[in-house]
Amino acid sequence: MNRTGLSAATWIKSSYSDDNGGNCIEVAPGFPETVPVRDSKNPDGPVLVVTRSAWSALLSAVR
Repeated sequence: MNRTGLSAATWIKSSYSDDNGGNCIEVAPGFPETVPVRDSKNPDGPVLVVTRSAWSALLSAVR
């Protein structure tokens, strides 16, 4: 996946992100096998792309 493919993505901020500019994470749903993740405070910065199974494992671990 390249930056061009992510430029049209719709990003959704985590409901756990606070309103004071901290702890902000966004994901871009709609990619069949991966989950792009970024820091909402730096939308032009790096994007971490993980597999859906890795994302599910992460969510399970933090719950």
